[in-house]
Amino acid sequence: MSRYFIQLSYDGTAYHGWQVQPNGVSVQETLQQALSTILRQPIEIVGAGRTDAGVHAQMMVAHFDYQEKLDEGQLVYKTNKLLPPDIAVQRVYPVSEEMHARFSATSRTYHYYIHTKKSPFQRHYSWQITYPLDFDRMNEAAARLLDYKDFTSFSKTQTDTKTNICHITEARWITSPIPSKEGEEGSFCFTITANRFLRNMVRAIVGTLIEVGRGRMTVEEFCRVIEGKDRCSAGESVPGHGLFLVDISYDLKDSKDFKEQ
Repeated sequence: MSRYFIQLSYDGTAYHGWQVQPNGVSVQETLQQALSTILRQPIEIVGAGRTDAGVHAQMMVAHFDYQEKLDEGQLVYKTNKLLPPDIAVQRVYPVSEEMHARFSATSRTYHYYIHTKKSPFQRHYSWQITYPLDFDRMNEAAARLLDYKDFTSFSKTQTDTKTNICHITEARWITSPIPSKEGEEGSFCFTITANRFLRNMVRAIVGTLIEVGRGRMTVEEFCRVIEGKDRCSAGESVPGHGLFLVDISYDLKDSKDFKEQ
């Protein structure tokens, strides 16, 4: 049995998130159906994480096992022919059996996009803000995230997560256009990198930083929210359509069967 990583991207607008759902179409289900049809046997894939409904991915990684050697290029071509236009596969490549799309990942990066001027082109991929924000204060608060490890205050309650410990290595706001659109004035991006993320964590952090930017919360109060480990004290979760999973890192050189492509 051989293990393969598959790298893909998707527009999450039409999906109930990544993970298979009993009452809605998911990205995972759609990809599994395509691979099962092409390979003529049931294929189960394991993703690097779970994006919520409406959340997008510029880069998602999953793995699956198959007993025969694959022509990776042909599989990419055939899978893309079968998938809907809002899901695209970039690569399929072999890895060693100990590699795991979720547990072997060393870091993940998310972007959250907001814009301050009404735009018909941004509405599906960025959240419009209609009030002024102090980004200097928001960045001051964002930098304090790196001082903490327990992010219970930003986690969805009643999950099966065993620990709320995460190691954040980057968190800041930058001036940025939305993906694939150049020079859009009044656009901003929150970028955050960590070894792992809790359910709803990024959207809750952004919502709380917005409270800081509006002057409704000081940087010191932001820190007390983290220290309090109480989701009710943090800001509201922002809408999912502005959130993108943009990068997942692995130490693939340690995988004995990995070959550069």
